[in-house]
Amino acid sequence: MLRNANLSYSGAVTTSAAASSRRRRRGPELEAALLDAAWDELAEAGFARLTMESVATRAGTGIAVLYRRWANKDQFVLAALEHYRISHPVDLPDTGTLRGDLLAALTGMAEARAAFFAVTAAAAFSGLLTSTGLTPAQVRDRIIGDQRLPRVRAIYQRAHDRGEIDLDRIPPAVLAMPFDLVRHDLLMDLEPPKPARIRSILDELFLPLVRGHHDAPDPAAAV
Repeated sequence: MLRNANLSYSGAVTTSAAASSRRRRRGPELEAALLDAAWDELAEAGFARLTMESVATRAGTGIAVLYRRWANKDQFVLAALEHYRISHPVDLPDTGTLRGDLLAALTGMAEARAAFFAVTAAAAFSGLLTSTGLTPAQVRDRIIGDQRLPRVRAIYQRAHDRGEIDLDRIPPAVLAMPFDLVRHDLLMDLEPPKPARIRSILDELFLPLVRGHHDAPDPAAAV
């Protein structure tokens, strides 16, 4: 009897501690937990089957907590996609050369972002675009924002400082091209592009183009 009572008491303490832990979550910690739960639900159940109730249950909280932060399921899912991307950054290595840096960054991006693009594409085609009324470009901008180029600009700045490229002569669209092409492949194929494809993007498209900008005469000097 005493042993059973002790076990019951221990279980009650454990349950109470877990409940207390859930109640203590506040602010950014709570919001991150909710968005993580939304991502997990989205990846496992899909956009069509995800509900505010199912995420609240997974997160161990009440549905009112969700509605105090997001007006509806659509806004909640968009926030969860953005949160996942931000909380899983892609490494930007420094290999000593522009080609080496881009090869490592694009390979890492392809591997790290494959699941993200698969889940995002599935959500978009399962009703997210229709229910939000957003275009694919607007969803992209909502999730990625203006962060497509600024983070990788460090790679280009190092190459500029080494004399490999001249940033003053290269349009932003050209600098974004290798990353945009990998994103395109991830969205179309829902799997990481092959190493040969990434090498082709760099060696056959991007590097000849930026070297052409580097070697060409300065148009301003001819005026």
